[in-house]
Amino acid sequence: MPDRADRKAAFLSRAGWAGAGCRFLAGDASARSYDRLTRAGKTAVLMDAPPDTGEDVGPFVAIARHLTGIGLSAPGILAQDRDHGFLLLEDLGDDLFARLTIRDPSCEPALYAAAVDVLICLQAHRPAPGLPDAGAADWAGAAAVALDWYRHAITGDRVDTALFRQTVQTALEAHANGPRVMILRDYHAENLLWLPQRAGVARVGLLDFQLAQLGQPGYDLVSLCQDARRDVSSSVQAAMIRRFVAAKGLEEAGFAASYATLGAQRALRILGMFARLCLATGKPGYVALIPRVWAQLQQNLLHPALADLSVLCADLLPEPTASRLERIRSQCAKAAP
Repeated sequence: MPDRADRKAAFLSRAGWAGAGCRFLAGDASARSYDRLTRAGKTAVLMDAPPDTGEDVGPFVAIARHLTGIGLSAPGILAQDRDHGFLLLEDLGDDLFARLTIRDPSCEPALYAAAVDVLICLQAHRPAPGLPDAGAADWAGAAAVALDWYRHAITGDRVDTALFRQTVQTALEAHANGPRVMILRDYHAENLLWLPQRAGVARVGLLDFQLAQLGQPGYDLVSLCQDARRDVSSSVQAAMIRRFVAAKGLEEAGFAASYATLGAQRALRILGMFARLCLATGKPGYVALIPRVWAQLQQNLLHPALADLSVLCADLLPEPTASRLERIRSQCAKAAP
């Protein structure tokens, strides 16, 4: 039976890229990986998403086509083998927002303004068909992984999550449960590319959007401005919120409550996810990101709308001190997934 390497070679041969130079480009929290191919002065990107790990390239293809159809810059699909989890993609280059802002911090406001304009464009169009639409209870359940994985990794005990879930759900129902828009979910500086040769919203290249679903308008803005992997200046975050609110015609006070609620839910989910990635899948690098996410959670919990949740979090979630983070690392790959 052909192994993965054989299937990859066969796919590239069918796509006309047999014998191309191949260099690892990126991996992420999933089982997907990306290679850059080079042949005759041209480049392309190979996505390898093994189906036996639960990956499916179908949603990526569908969402990419939707995004390009409304004038946004998702990678073009050059060839695909959905059964075996391979895609050959247009190469959008290396100018990730995360890299550009390190080289030149002064470009951050302009880049982030362009990214906000993409969200405004995305939400002005009908969502792609067939997107999942989770309710407040589902989002609250996702937040409870902070107890199941992050808290448990530090304390070793288990707690009943019912009150915690209900408190998150109540906050979401009150402040972040209105009409849905299409959200990309992982909308941050490592998934955005600058394409200055293009015009308007097409100047922002989009990556890692296959988990797109229906959600609240502020969710991707939170993902952009409360980035788990880099610090976004408070002045830029405030400016982007103002830009978004003005363009959408939103009421500022109500949006502030929604933004904080979505930010708290997202931070809680990521705390649990990062702990799980260390304990269950042997990826300790995510532990170093936990303090930033913790700080974002604390900032969101300062909003008066989240007073009840703030009290619960203070009672149930230990602060990620150096010794506690080391305790999480010491359990790397020792927990059953």
